[in-house]
Amino acid sequence: MPTPEQLAEQLTPASTVLLTVECQQGVVGLDSALPELAKEARSSGALQNVARLVDGAHEAGVQVLHAVAERRPDGRGANHNARLFRAAERLPVQQHSGSRAVRIAEPIVVAEEDLVVRRLHGLSPIAGTDVDPLLRNLGCRTLVVVGVSSNVAIPNAVFDAVNLGYTALVVSDAIAGVPADYTPAMIRNTLALVATVATTEDVLTSWKRPRRVSRA
Repeated sequence: MPTPEQLAEQLTPASTVLLTVECQQGVVGLDSALPELAKEARSSGALQNVARLVDGAHEAGVQVLHAVAERRPDGRGANHNARLFRAAERLPVQQHSGSRAVRIAEPIVVAEEDLVVRRLHGLSPIAGTDVDPLLRNLGCRTLVVVGVSSNVAIPNAVFDAVNLGYTALVVSDAIAGVPADYTPAMIRNTLALVATVATTEDVLTSWKRPRRVSRA
């Protein structure tokens, strides 16, 4: 674990972006297509912690970017090359563009300055989307990753961020997956090898720390 000073340096607001992954109604909301995942995200406190981090980012001047997975009603352009995609096509709730299912789920508050990136294909919120060029234009050095799921999209986001040269930070109590014991195992055995791991309180405390002001 980094020291508070190291974490504060890594989380400098001007060069940090908070990325929420698939925190949408049709995934973690009450009318989710994946009720087991939605239940875990809510009962574990992960979704509430995402909301707290988003609020904290807004207060600290940290850019927030919401990554949303969706599909056209006709499925045009969507993947069909994995069991996960084929199963998703049969779910009772579909993540159709423009529908309630692809709205950011409560209690997360989306501010006017937030960016929302929507993808129609793939497993990653970064690869093949606008996220990377947006991060570069924003001067991002550290990408804070939260949301779902620790099974697929979260590790994809972390690996892509690291491969693209960003420092990835995973907020351990603001991600969720199924079964419940999979998330800590994924963090311990995989994500901790390539990303900084911190808690919601660690990150919020860092953003509230007084910053040194350089003097000419």
